[in-house]
Amino acid sequence: MEFTTRKAAFHGTSDPRLPLKVAQGPPPSDQADGEAELIVAGLDRSPRLPAPGTTPVVFVPWAPRRLPDTVTVGLDARDPDGGVLRFAFEAARLRGVRLHAVHAWALPARAAARSPLPVLEEDRAEWEDQEVQLLSDALRPWRGKYPDVDVLEDVLLFEPSDALIHAAESSGLLVLGLHTGDTAQDVLEAAVRCPVAVVPS
Repeated sequence: MEFTTRKAAFHGTSDPRLPLKVAQGPPPSDQADGEAELIVAGLDRSPRLPAPGTTPVVFVPWAPRRLPDTVTVGLDARDPDGGVLRFAFEAARLRGVRLHAVHAWALPARAAARSPLPVLEEDRAEWEDQEVQLLSDALRPWRGKYPDVDVLEDVLLFEPSDALIHAAESSGLLVLGLHTGDTAQDVLEAAVRCPVAVVPS
């Protein structure tokens, strides 16, 4: 696991001054470890979400790969998680790289109910503008706390897991909230090639 530890530090997922706990294989089912600030686990063929706790878990792929210097965070702009955003902004700051903030959205239920009639382009554009504003509002206080972090805001009309799996292809670290449940599990099972940090609320 020495490689996993070094890679976690390289990817800016841990301040070297903080205690780091390395798990062989999947994360421990019991996170009651008051000394660890971060748990690093291998991303194996049957990944599972960590048990609810207070410690972020970073899943690191076994196969090494050079990746772009970008941190990606998935968030729901309607209900942003402060712990997830703090972790993502801090990781980007430690690495001195851009933060890619991804918010996935879906058409309103009333639009889906009109199927098979196509959605008017002006309606879709109006809804998308609303989502863009929601994301901007969610990130504004964090931009103020981390003025040196360059942020790319991305609003995508996709299922959340599909949007994040796609974003992971060009990321050096993907940050997700444990509360996302099935979305986070889908991302882990997709065998993404970058480290994935799962952060508790």
